[in-house]
Amino acid sequence: SMAEGAGAGPRLAELLAAGRRLWEEVETGAEPSSGAPAVQDKVRQGLDALQRAAAMVAQLDLFSENEELEEIASADLKYLLLPALLGALTLKQVDLSRRLEHLESARAHFWRFLKLCRSYGLGSFHLPPASPPGEEDAGSPAPGGPAAAQPSLVAMASSRQAKIERYKQKKELENRLASMTTFVESGQADDDQIREFYILQIQKWINTSLEEIESIDQETVILRSRGTAKQSSAPPHGTSRQVRAPLKPFILTRDAAQAKVFGAGYPGLPTMTVDDWYEQRRRQGVVSGQSAPQRTPAIADEELQKQQQEKKEEEEDEEALQKARNWDDWKDTHPRGYGNRQNVG
Repeated sequence: SMAEGAGAGPRLAELLAAGRRLWEEVETGAEPSSGAPAVQDKVRQGLDALQRAAAMVAQLDLFSENEELEEIASADLKYLLLPALLGALTLKQVDLSRRLEHLESARAHFWRFLKLCRSYGLGSFHLPPASPPGEEDAGSPAPGGPAAAQPSLVAMASSRQAKIERYKQKKELENRLASMTTFVESGQADDDQIREFYILQIQKWINTSLEEIESIDQETVILRSRGTAKQSSAPPHGTSRQVRAPLKPFILTRDAAQAKVFGAGYPGLPTMTVDDWYEQRRRQGVVSGQSAPQRTPAIADEELQKQQQEKKEEEEDEEALQKARNWDDWKDTHPRGYGNRQNVG
């Protein structure tokens, strides 16, 4: 391929391999906290290697929007993964004051990766919007207010279905990749097998990227609404800031069930529900329960009400089910009319 000819081949391959290895170490690391200095060092080194590799790929003009997949040499297919790996490592940074910036940067990497895959006809999926929701019109409220932005039940059901499908595919892909990895890495695979191996990896990262963009968008909405709440009732920055324990990064999920099923989407991080998050912030004195009522944008209030409503409904469903079960059990052990003695005759 052209890359090998340009003499950048071995160097480029090393950079990709190094960045990828560092990402895997951070992802599956033994360190309990991704904020540990040793982990953050790896994140920085990994980002550095991958950024240099991406710059080379751009310089070599390895990929172009109007080229066919067949035109890419099998050995070069792995470089398509660069933006996805960059996105994944970008999310591992823990500086909270720059969280929003990191989310936006990671999202841009994942989106670039998906767009490239689309142009090569890899994977069938809807390309998400180029920027997170609310970005284009951050200044003005959405027409029709937040209610207009609520997805319909039908859309929610079909997106849940899509998630289940995606989860199944992901497991299947991982199994196929696992069975091929040693074979390919031992150098026994022929060109077709190498090609298939990289395409499977790309498909796996397409799924990951779609999931990450969804998580990023949810977190972005919450962080932005927190931001506007802070501006409208910010205490003067001073001593109160230093006292607070720094927040560890985490993923917000809609509810506990989703947290259990899908895990974080950023596997290294703990998952918490929005309710837990508010509770934690309250304990840390960020969301004040006592002082003047805090101006929170309507969307956060609505979101919270919706959460509580859903939680209540789930609990009521659970309770109703339990009652019905108890009633069934009772009927099994008591004949009809049992205990009905007062109106005999």
